[in-house]
Amino acid sequence: MTELAQAVVNGLQMGFLYALVAVGLTIIWGLMEMINFAHGEFLMLGMFGGWWLSARFGLDPLLAIVPIAVVMYAFGMLVYQQLMRRVQGGDPFTQIFATIGLLFLLQNAVVAVFTSDYRFVNEGLLVRLGGAKVQLVGLTFAMPLLLAAGLALLIFLALYLLIERTEFGLALQATSEDRDAARLVGIRPQRMFAMAWGLGAALVAIAGAILVNFFSVYPQVGLQFTVMAYAIVALGGFGSVLGTLFAALLVGVIQSVTVVYLPPAFKDAFVFASYLLIGLFRPQGLFGRF
Repeated sequence: MTELAQAVVNGLQMGFLYALVAVGLTIIWGLMEMINFAHGEFLMLGMFGGWWLSARFGLDPLLAIVPIAVVMYAFGMLVYQQLMRRVQGGDPFTQIFATIGLLFLLQNAVVAVFTSDYRFVNEGLLVRLGGAKVQLVGLTFAMPLLLAAGLALLIFLALYLLIERTEFGLALQATSEDRDAARLVGIRPQRMFAMAWGLGAALVAIAGAILVNFFSVYPQVGLQFTVMAYAIVALGGFGSVLGTLFAALLVGVIQSVTVVYLPPAFKDAFVFASYLLIGLFRPQGLFGRF
């Protein structure tokens, strides 16, 4: 029983990080109804940014979150204005091909600059705390993962308040519901779309800057997170920020519990099996409205 409880706790902590990875896709795909298969490449850029700032300037990846978020916010807006705005009104396959092209462009650009070698962060708070643990009610909490999960939760809660309690968030939701009606009350849909892309890119890049403390970084690292993010968003319900959080926690727990009793290769299989079951009985996802 203690082993199971430990697995659940570890899964919940990873789930908070998964939520930060997926919530940017919730905004772009769930709220704005635009497809982005380069989502994982934005995360990869965040990971490379955290690694490069640490290796080149000695900046802790956690402190690098701020400049990375600013740069990736601007990059996300640029991607929308120069690429996605042109294909937004077309067939969904046009968006798919456009973002797949962006995926390969970003991957190969990073290969050209950094090569395909695996990189690791060697300095930083979470790296130095690698062996630190806290015992609580018979459970062990690894300090690096605990701190990373706490930071991810704080950022996620800040995003939730931004979406649900500010004029920007209400304008974003209004644009998602009916862009023509939003335009009538003075909201500029194209501006909201650009800001949504910027916000989505910044959030997943922040997740990358945190995850680089735990994972190696290489140009193709984003693919596994793209697949996971799409499953989490669909599982939680399209456009539901809180649904994304609960779905990510569920995914983290399923993965963690699975590897306790079965070979690690089964962990993702059970995640997608859970999504298929929910898709059969509740196609709108756990917290979807429709």
